[in-house]
Formats: sequence, C-alpha cells, structure tokens
Amino acid sequence: MPEGHVAPGAAMHASTALSRFKVLDLTRVRSGPTCVRQLADWGAEVIKIEMPPALDEGDPMGGPRAGSDFQNLHRNKRAMTLNLKSPDGVALFKKLAETADVIVENFRPDVKKRLGIDYEAIAAVNPRIVYASISGFGQDGPYATRPGFDQIAQGMGGLMSITGLPGQGPVRVGIPIADLCAGIFAAQGILVALLEREVSGKGQWVQSSLLQAQIFMLDFQASRWLMEGQVPKQAGNNHPTSIPTGVFQTSDGYMNIAASGNKIWERCAKALGRDDLLADERYKTAASRSTHRDVLNAEIEKTTRSNTTTHWVNALNEAGVPCGPIYKVDEMFADPQVQHLGIAQHCDADGRDVAYVGQPIALSRTPSKVVSHPPELGQHTDEILAGIGLDQATIDDLRARQVI
Repeated sequence: MPEGHVAPGAAMHASTALSRFKVLDLTRVRSGPTCVRQLADWGAEVIKIEMPPALDEGDPMGGPRAGSDFQNLHRNKRAMTLNLKSPDGVALFKKLAETADVIVENFRPDVKKRLGIDYEAIAAVNPRIVYASISGFGQDGPYATRPGFDQIAQGMGGLMSITGLPGQGPVRVGIPIADLCAGIFAAQGILVALLEREVSGKGQWVQSSLLQAQIFMLDFQASRWLMEGQVPKQAGNNHPTSIPTGVFQTSDGYMNIAASGNKIWERCAKALGRDDLLADERYKTAASRSTHRDVLNAEIEKTTRSNTTTHWVNALNEAGVPCGPIYKVDEMFADPQVQHLGIAQHCDADGRDVAYVGQPIALSRTPSKVVSHPPELGQHTDEILAGIGLDQATIDDLRARQVI
C-alpha cells in the first residue's frame, strides 16, 4: 500500500520503514514511551494500552494528556483501554500478543509476573515475540524491585559527580538523560532482536535500565576509571581534557569555543588577534595549556568580551575553529540551520496544527514524519478488538464490566 494511503480502520503509518511490525505499548512516564516513540515514528503500528477510564489513575510524570510533554511522547500511535488486573483483560492481551511483533513495558520487574504477562507467559503464545523491559536498575539483582527515577540514576550512575562547577557539589543534567537513553537503547535492542529473528525465527527478551544507560553514557569518563584508575571530577564548562574548550562571555552573550590540538589553537589565537598567546611558554603545548587553563581562559575572555557573539562566531568559523553561540530554546529553534534541518515537524491532522520534535535521523527513501496527534484515552479500542474478531455485543459487554 503506498505511503500515506490508509484503509478504513487501519493505522496511519509515519514511515514505511517499520510498517510491517505491530507493537503493544504498555509503557508510562518517559523511558518506555521514548522507546516506543522511536518505533512509532518509523512506521510501526503501535497500540498504546491503558486502563479503562474509571480505573485510570493518570500518568504520574507525563503531565496532562493535552500537555506538551505527553503530546510529544505519544504521537503516531493508536490507543485502547484494557484492564490487565482482570483475567478477561489478560486473556485479551494474550490474544493481541498472538499477532504482535513487539511488546514494550516499564513496570517494576515483579509487576508483570504478578499480572501473568511476563516474557515467558507471552512467549508461550507467541514464540516470535520481541519483549522489551525497561527498569530502573535491572530485572534482577539487589536493587531490582526499587522504584526507578531519572535523577536517582543520574546520581548513582556517576553523572552528577562530574556535572557542574568544581567544588559546587552534585548537579543534575537539565534533561532526563537516563530515561531518554534507556528508552533509545531499548529501541535499538528491539531492532537488533527483530533483525536476529529473521535468521532464527525466534523472539527474545530485551532488557535495558536507567542505571545501565547512564553508566554507558559516561563513555570516556567511565573509561578513565576502568583503564587508567582516574576518578573524573567536575570541570564546569571546561572540557576535562581538550583545552581551551569552554564557555566565553562576549559583549552581548556567551559562546562556546573548542580549540583543542596545536593547529586549531594556533588558528584560534590568530583569529582572536592574540598572537601574543602563541609566544607565551605557558600555552605552547596541550599539557602546559592544561596546567594554566584558568589563566588562558581569562585571557581569551578579555578579547571575546570586546565584540558580539555573532562577530566572533563568524570570525572563528572562517578560521576553521569550532565554535557556536549558546542559545536559549527559542533562539535555537529560530536558527537558520535548525530550521533547514526541519526537526520541528508540524502535523495538521484533525484540523489541529501542532509542532513536534521530529526524529534526528534522516532516511532517503523512507523518512519519518508525524502523521497523527496522540490518541485520546481508548480512542481505537473498538476497532482494534474488532480486528481480532470480537463482535460489537462482546465489546459492549467488556466495556460494561470495565475490562476495557
């Protein structure tokens, strides 16, 4: 079926790339919805499953359904209600799972077992299922049953100890990076498992956690300890190893300059009109620049404060020195390169024009786009259940009994 053409009652796909896959979405809050958004945005048919209206307690961290946070997390999906605390609800879920490719959940590890919808239970009815679980600390181990929360993972994962100004004390990152990365890594694991299934014919259990994701994202900072025995410390806006790299004040704002390596440092000093710095023995080598970094940064800022951010960004870029302005969010979206990239995607479905944060990946033949706003609670329940063979009388009875 051509992209963009939708049969009556069928899902509208955001891309043809993953349109052959069906995903059952049991997730809440952020890490799970982030994972599922990756699949929905690339065209998978996603069915978001929530409790019936009378039993729904709301998403504790997602904000109001009409709010920007919820809207941005749940576009490109369909939705149904299903009471998984009811035996009939579990039976219906297993019926849906028979024809699904992927299930994503971020319950605490013990919850899915108690409900009877854990990986083993679902694999018994569909051995091809790829079942993804996202947790705070892992599916087993001493912390498995602890509730997970992004800032807890930032602290336990080491990030807060290296964020902020030296001596400032622990500082959280301004986005829920552990949640976001755990979700993105889970989506990557799902895609790997789907690729492997093409060879083996079998599904498998994909697991990710906020703690693991946060540790992985430490990257070279973690390797400094594992391989060299160094415990990284806070470096503020200064890069811990590439010097001079940091934030410098201009006459009308702030900018970043990244002048690591001797050649780039020479180009930087010349573009700033500070050849005198190149003659100073304190700044001759990377090691000596590191030793005298605070004095060097002060010298650079004496110069950058003499003119505007735009002036220095243009001058340094012309000289081949990596640099850029430090934007507020509104300024960032107004930048011509950001607008050219089109990452703010508009969706005008249902008579509403809403801008969403689009995917940061471009595919030449099967691009991603936002084709539908987040669904209302249970918006597609009837048509989804009709799709697995239930008649209207049965659906009405299930609704009357708060199974759906």
